[in-house]
Amino acid sequence: MSYAALIPMLNVLFDQTKQINEPPKFESIGKLKDYLMDYMNYQVTQYSGDDPMKGLIFAVGLILLLFLFKNIFNYLAMYFITFLRNGVLKDIRNKMYEKIVDLPISFFSEKKKGDVIARITSDVLEIQHSFLSILELIVREPLTILFTIIFMFVLSVKLTIFVFIFIPIAGLIISRIGKSLKKKSDRVQKEQGEFLSIVEETLGGLRVIKAFNAESKFYQTFRNSTSRFFSFSNSLLNRQNLSSPTSEFLGIVVFGVLLWFGGRMVLLEESLDAASFISYMGLAFNILTPAKAISKASYGVKKGNAAAERVLEILETENPIKNKEGALEKTDFNSAIELNNVGFRYEDDYVLKNFNLKVEKGKTVALVGQSGSGKSTVANLVTRFYDVNKGEILIDGTNIKDITKNSLRGLMGLVTQDSILFNDSVKNNIALGKDNASMDEIIAAAKVANAHEFIMDLPHGYDTNIGDSGNKLSGGQKQRLSIARAVLKNPPIMILDEATSALDTESERLVQDALEKMMQNRTSIVIAHRLSTIQNADSIVVMNKGEIVEQGTHDELMKSAKNYKKLVEMQSFTS
Repeated sequence: MSYAALIPMLNVLFDQTKQINEPPKFESIGKLKDYLMDYMNYQVTQYSGDDPMKGLIFAVGLILLLFLFKNIFNYLAMYFITFLRNGVLKDIRNKMYEKIVDLPISFFSEKKKGDVIARITSDVLEIQHSFLSILELIVREPLTILFTIIFMFVLSVKLTIFVFIFIPIAGLIISRIGKSLKKKSDRVQKEQGEFLSIVEETLGGLRVIKAFNAESKFYQTFRNSTSRFFSFSNSLLNRQNLSSPTSEFLGIVVFGVLLWFGGRMVLLEESLDAASFISYMGLAFNILTPAKAISKASYGVKKGNAAAERVLEILETENPIKNKEGALEKTDFNSAIELNNVGFRYEDDYVLKNFNLKVEKGKTVALVGQSGSGKSTVANLVTRFYDVNKGEILIDGTNIKDITKNSLRGLMGLVTQDSILFNDSVKNNIALGKDNASMDEIIAAAKVANAHEFIMDLPHGYDTNIGDSGNKLSGGQKQRLSIARAVLKNPPIMILDEATSALDTESERLVQDALEKMMQNRTSIVIAHRLSTIQNADSIVVMNKGEIVEQGTHDELMKSAKNYKKLVEMQSFTS
């Protein structure tokens, strides 16, 4: 409408306004153009009388009003779509994080962490730029084109049909450029995940990199990745940048041909007046802007498609370890944990074969054996981080697959070899497993774990931030915080996965003392590397290549003088 309103102004300027003193009557849709022209001329006549300047002011005022409305509504469209775009972005990120936390540990042993980080950051942003930025285009631009075409048909059917011969040709050429964009974009996204993985690995292993003077090697690996990213990005952006000048030039070609054809209609055939032709050209140009926006959007969609597929790969991954329908909420532990004929493999070869073990309530069972014998796998299966391939695991006679994951893990406390702590205060790290834990409970748990004294020596006591992965603390201090965390949770079953193997002698003594306090009156599965720490266990299970080769108390196994005795003597000799 804003472009059509140019016609009365131009008519006034060209002194072609017919004086119409009676309001025109609408006769039929075929004479819509004549009716609209007569109505505008009637309004100009009524307003201006004999003074053409008054008519010009009326026409200019009409144009200004229409353009004002156009821009107000344009702003309102952008204002409301902002909430939608950013809301979708927030929802996708929340869904992805929820999925990352929900997926089993096995999923992340195959995926690089940096690649997952790239998907939740840059790939989701790419979706916003590519898909969500064109949400308003999907509705606005086609409607703009539709109404513009209606006005163009009203002004001149012949000229409009002529225009439509050229637009598909231009569109065909533009679409040819965008064919390879999705493939090129996919390479860019993957390479971004690659160099984020390198950064993540570098930060995690900085001490080792520096100790082995491997900085230049890692720098070269990173440079190779960024060089590939540079090359892929250039190729993608150059292809993308070609779309704008191509579509603009093709638009101008269409416009030039239109000027020639329409000019003939005005000058030679006189089937179109000059004011209508100039307005028509404005309308034709009005089509080019949304058409160009739609063509650029189609490039964006192709580029965003690759990012969307990477995001959807995570969102649509099925979690194989999920709760059965009607799974039991188990809140207590009464008799025993049983592993019956358990077989498990990570890839092709079985790590556990026909494994049978019973852990009675209140007993401590220690698993010992060489590295790779399957000790830690038992802990992973009991906590249901992985599901067994054969056999079953029972708690109080109920298969753990029939118990909800939350309630199963609620019965268990875990202390691992690597003290996994978070960049937060001491207090919040200890209280991780128990919501709304009181300060007294946190201090009591820290005292059991022999951690209270060193915590009080920290700059802000329990409110001290311990840094990324707890790196402001020593190994023994970190491990004692892990133990305090498990103590505060107060579970009936405790799983200790080589909890003292990474510690010096003094730290080990403090940690071992803390562990013994913690294991009192609890059912414990202890995976031990240092055999001196498990001599008081009710039962010691010696494992080799996923099978039990010996079982009994420390004294019984020493008397039998087989595998266990050899392991003890080897450790005594080396220490």
